[in-house]
Amino acid sequence: MFCFNELYRTICKVSYKKQESQVLSAYTFSNKNSCVSLRKKMYICITIIIQMQNRNFLDYFIVTLKGMAMGAADVVPGVSGGTIAFISGIYEELLTSIASVNLKTLKLLKTDGIKAFWQKINGNFLASLLVGIGISVVSLAKLISWLLENHPILVWSFFFGLVLASILYIGKQITKWNVLTVFILILAAILAYWITTLQPLMSEGSSPIFLFFAGALAICAMILPGISGAFILVLLGAYKPVLEAVHSRDFKLIAIIGAGAIVGLLTFSRVIKWFFNHYKNMTLAVLTGFVLGSLNKIWPWKETLTWRTNSHGIKVPLNEQSISPFSFDGENQLIFAIILAILGFLMILILEKIAIKNE
Repeated sequence: MFCFNELYRTICKVSYKKQESQVLSAYTFSNKNSCVSLRKKMYICITIIIQMQNRNFLDYFIVTLKGMAMGAADVVPGVSGGTIAFISGIYEELLTSIASVNLKTLKLLKTDGIKAFWQKINGNFLASLLVGIGISVVSLAKLISWLLENHPILVWSFFFGLVLASILYIGKQITKWNVLTVFILILAAILAYWITTLQPLMSEGSSPIFLFFAGALAICAMILPGISGAFILVLLGAYKPVLEAVHSRDFKLIAIIGAGAIVGLLTFSRVIKWFFNHYKNMTLAVLTGFVLGSLNKIWPWKETLTWRTNSHGIKVPLNEQSISPFSFDGENQLIFAIILAILGFLMILILEKIAIKNE
């Protein structure tokens, strides 16, 4: 029987010794997943090794662009940065790199210095990705806010198409369908739909403690294919306070949200990784169902049930329900909405094709 353990150890020893711990982490991630063939395990580990060692400036610039795409996705409620990472081919490396940040790794700062620590966590990759995400969040927050206020139907239509295509993409990752998988998917969809009908838990003026936990929960969505961090913020009623903090440069609130995001990322990434390692099909079924049910939240045509007055004294919708475009009170912009939904749908399909071609 072919010993894959010996293969990866030999590769590390001969050519990539400095990254042995990272390769071991990548190998463990793939090896625990029984759905992955031996050939696929080899491909995953060797690819990650080469990526970690042989990147040049242009490669890291491309990683930054992928980060910008992830950030742009997570600014908008409903589309997932994790899905963008999945279809752009960096998801496996992202999970492995995040999971490498722990207390043992931090001790390297004292024992072996910054360089060893930076290599251990795949720092160049993470830094490039975070720069791209940060650029998108800072530059697009105000624009997205303006578009949602002035052209809500067109914006939601575009992202409705994006999310719909993301559902198909995530569902295709399920390698074994059975009665339990379908049941879990349906149950998750029903639960998600019910959640989208609830009123927001909080309104403007959210407390710093609440925003800390909101940041912790939302960041998990960035590494979960199919769940949008911004969508989680919408469900929690924290989306507008966070968006306003970003484009008004409220650095105190931004620091609080960021601290929550760091805690959430380091804590939940290991939990997520464990579920993907041991119950990947079931996890993907839950995610697929959840995103399917959450489409109700980003349906373009809404009827306002209750209103609230914001801090500027302006009445804004508090609780809404989805309605038919033909029952919409006002210009439904149906033709443009359909065109934009199709464009959003095709964008995900094109990105998927590009990722497959690059492999």
